[in-house]
Amino acid sequence: QVQLVESGGGSVQAGGSLRLSCAASGYTCSRNYMTWFRQAPGKEREGVATIYIGRGSTDYADSVKGRFTISQDNAKNTLYLQMNSLKPEDTAMYYCAARATCYASDYYRRRPEAFDYWGQGTQVTVSS
Repeated sequence: QVQLVESGGGSVQAGGSLRLSCAASGYTCSRNYMTWFRQAPGKEREGVATIYIGRGSTDYADSVKGRFTISQDNAKNTLYLQMNSLKPEDTAMYYCAARATCYASDYYRRRPEAFDYWGQGTQVTVSS
């Protein structure tokens, strides 16, 4: 049974920082990727940052590139999203997600419909 539990959200002013955590249990694909998504009210769920678990390489959406950093602590089975220089448009519910298919195609790394396991989400609110 795969479980993903996010934490670390909150309210900050524009320009501030937050670090989100995603504690994973029961996930056995060591050569796959995990992605942080976000969803603002009335908008589609957007993949913002992906990490390739086996090799540690990362990939970002243009909207967060240079401001967000995704990382992993394998010993703790935890995924992180460091968010700096936050903007009001970053306000959203943030989710971590994983795929059941090991060796999944890169093509789906930011497509929410391809992901099987989701956390409950953590709210990030950025005020101007």
